[in-house]
Amino acid sequence: MSSTEQTSPDQTSPAPVPTAPTGRKTVLLIGGVDAHLERYVALGVTTVLIQHPDKVTEYQTRAADVLLVVDYTDWDTVRPFAEAARAVYGVDAVVSLTEPGVNPAGRLGDLFGLTDGRRYEVSRRMRDKSLMRRHLAESGLPTPLAELVTGRESLDSFGERAGFPFILKPVSTTAGFGLLRAENPADLDRVWARIQEMDGGRTDRGSTMFTVDGFLMESYIDGPEFSVEALSFAGRHVVVAVTEKLTSERHFAELGHAVPARLDTTDHAALTGAVEDFLTAMGVTDGPSHTEIRLSSRGPLVIESHNRLGGDNIVELVEAAYGIDMIGYGAAWPLGLVEPLAASPEPKGAAVMRAVLREPGTVTAVAGVEAVRARPDVLAAQVNVAAGDTVRPLRDNWDRLGSVVVTATDTDSAVELCERLVREDIRIDVEPAAQAAQALAA
Repeated sequence: MSSTEQTSPDQTSPAPVPTAPTGRKTVLLIGGVDAHLERYVALGVTTVLIQHPDKVTEYQTRAADVLLVVDYTDWDTVRPFAEAARAVYGVDAVVSLTEPGVNPAGRLGDLFGLTDGRRYEVSRRMRDKSLMRRHLAESGLPTPLAELVTGRESLDSFGERAGFPFILKPVSTTAGFGLLRAENPADLDRVWARIQEMDGGRTDRGSTMFTVDGFLMESYIDGPEFSVEALSFAGRHVVVAVTEKLTSERHFAELGHAVPARLDTTDHAALTGAVEDFLTAMGVTDGPSHTEIRLSSRGPLVIESHNRLGGDNIVELVEAAYGIDMIGYGAAWPLGLVEPLAASPEPKGAAVMRAVLREPGTVTAVAGVEAVRARPDVLAAQVNVAAGDTVRPLRDNWDRLGSVVVTATDTDSAVELCERLVREDIRIDVEPAAQAAQALAA
């Protein structure tokens, strides 16, 4: 359960860069979704896609110029394939816009001499929450008390120093997986049992591409939560949007997002300034970032950050509210195919996402989704349950039943509309868990 910071082990001189046979720019794209590949198709870029076997789509098999299907999270597997692709096709940039791909992309870019040689070091520091906390403390930036879990007794000693509640989280997973809240000393046996269940295994909800490789304890950060979506251009950070987040204090599942966040100018400046300082301290120089932060009683405190795009429809919210295609910038900038943003954009409207939630039980009927999706002010509406499915107690983002994304002229109107559609227009009938159990036993 330990973590140490080090630079990339691949400190060898890169071989001469082959020239792309087509004369076009060539990108080695590590992982991602269809929208990432679509941007390269639109740019006319030769795309060599290395995709995980679990994530290949029909579109990717058609649209990628070259498709290599391997587990790119395994360095010993992906390196020889990437080197062969570079030798044959030439590579102008190695890019990933998705969480499991940023480390291998940074490592390959360093190996091929396409970066400043520190991209993997920076990426690893962003993904490893323990390294992030230690680096921030060494840089003199504010950070909560944080320590790695080293055994059952470490929970007791940390609780004595940090107080209760305190937070425990896997060092390098995503989407709220495994996030725990220790309420009091009597709660630590439950917390320790859950840690033992998860530690050393693969994530089993939503994606199996992450390994639970230790837990970090952090003192609780109070205050409202936001995320800051930014683009960095050669060390200059441009905040594109501040996203207002709706989360549960009990389990921290994300229940919704709103753009632009409803903030006064002072708080907005405090949040954006803190994130710019954070990105600089962490060594982020180029590309998109998604930083989760709370406006605490101690001032702005970063919860965690990612050197990739925000998920959960955030890029769609940003584009609807600000007209900025963050996927497009993330794809084009490494190849020099887009001019940097000069300054933060002004909003032209608002956009909101709300999760679809219901009490635990068994789904008996679903209705209204198509009607909601057909509305002109709805960008997306989806439900991932059907009659007969089980609604689990809400523990993290994977337990949500779906989502609705809307646009409006201002954030208040968008929130009101979205919450009404989720609550009233989408119908999910659920037989409560206790009744379902009684019926099964009868």
